[in-house]
Amino acid sequence: MHKVNLKALEFSELEEIIKSHLLPPYRLKQLVQWLYKKNITTLEEITEWPKTLREIFSQKYYIGCLRLIDRKKSVDFTEKFLFELEDGETVESVLIPDGDRLTLCISSQVGCPLGCKFCLTGKIGYRRNLATWEIIDQFLQVSKFLQKEGKVITNIVFMGMGEPLLNFENILNALWRFKNWINFSPRRITLSTAGIVPALRKLGTSAPSVKLAISLNAADDKKRSLIMPINNKYPLRELLKTLREYPLKYGQRITFEYVMLKGINTSKEDALKLAKILKGIPSKINLIPFNPWEGCDFQRPDEEEIIQFQNLLISQGYSVFIRKSKGKDILAACGQLRANYLNHTRKSKINK
Repeated sequence: MHKVNLKALEFSELEEIIKSHLLPPYRLKQLVQWLYKKNITTLEEITEWPKTLREIFSQKYYIGCLRLIDRKKSVDFTEKFLFELEDGETVESVLIPDGDRLTLCISSQVGCPLGCKFCLTGKIGYRRNLATWEIIDQFLQVSKFLQKEGKVITNIVFMGMGEPLLNFENILNALWRFKNWINFSPRRITLSTAGIVPALRKLGTSAPSVKLAISLNAADDKKRSLIMPINNKYPLRELLKTLREYPLKYGQRITFEYVMLKGINTSKEDALKLAKILKGIPSKINLIPFNPWEGCDFQRPDEEEIIQFQNLLISQGYSVFIRKSKGKDILAACGQLRANYLNHTRKSKINK
């Protein structure tokens, strides 16, 4: 008999199951709490339920969980988790400590179809969208490990593998589950996108009020299209118009992420262009010096170049931060751990 994964079901579907077993409504609340708050892996663990009820449910249903394949901890305490999905695909999540903040970087797709030239995930290619439960289970599984260590995830960023807005419905469902089922504040969630304009327009009116980050990386169409092919479909003018119309709450700003590539987008002219095109958008800018990976031709700019770029933007009235590279010793660039695992697996098969 094929069992159904309870984590893969919507609230209305769980409600129907509870009704079909002629159970009182409070059993539904209990089920959601045990799945998403107490983070159980088997139905036997629902101690509020009679043993007979647990046995009946165990015959028809199960609780899906991502399987941890690898966990690496950096000297700077950044941690990377490699999870296996039920179909054998793999995704990464990264845990980033910063003062009193503990941020989990979540993946939204297996691979990525956008092909940004500086991104290893783009080179790996695209396999499929993650289901809603697979997105959330990254948080649940990492939370379980941290619980044993007395730690709690304080922030979530959708900056892992994949383009979140190309998996719109599942991301939207995940955001609402984080808010309503896990009670995780949307103000502590940041969604990063390369700028899928139609989905951006929908996001502002249909999602909880999460923070928005835009992977920009260039201030003119020619350079941006060169390193980010998606710009050919949604050019800067269209993207920036959409962002100017985005329904921000009072005090909210859009974060613009700018991966700095030596000799490509780090000149004085680039900085002044960036300052010009962002005028009128409540914003802050994160400068991300490129984190090199094997087989990529791009280089990290010199420190002097980075500081000069930052100072130029500050002189134009912007809040500008330089994001420190973390986890270099544990393959923390997006996609590196997965690529390493797949290469090792292929070699093992060939050698057998």
